[in-house]
Amino acid sequence: MIEQRFVVSDSLWQRLERLLPGKASDCGVTATDNRLFLEAVFWRVRTGSPWRDLPPAFGNWTRLRQLE
Repeated sequence: MIEQRFVVSDSLWQRLERLLPGKASDCGVTATDNRLFLEAVFWRVRTGSPWRDLPPAFGNWTRLRQLE
């Protein structure tokens, strides 16, 4: 994924990261990449496209959708 196209800046991500579930400090399964998931959600909102049309750079759309 082209990081220049990310909606969440590095400084904003540093503030958000600790608030999301799936951190190493949380019990249970940890998230693989919360930032990429958040960017995928924002991409969907911006484009109005369904999950199955997610660009391959976001990874497998069925896996991301399960995390929703």
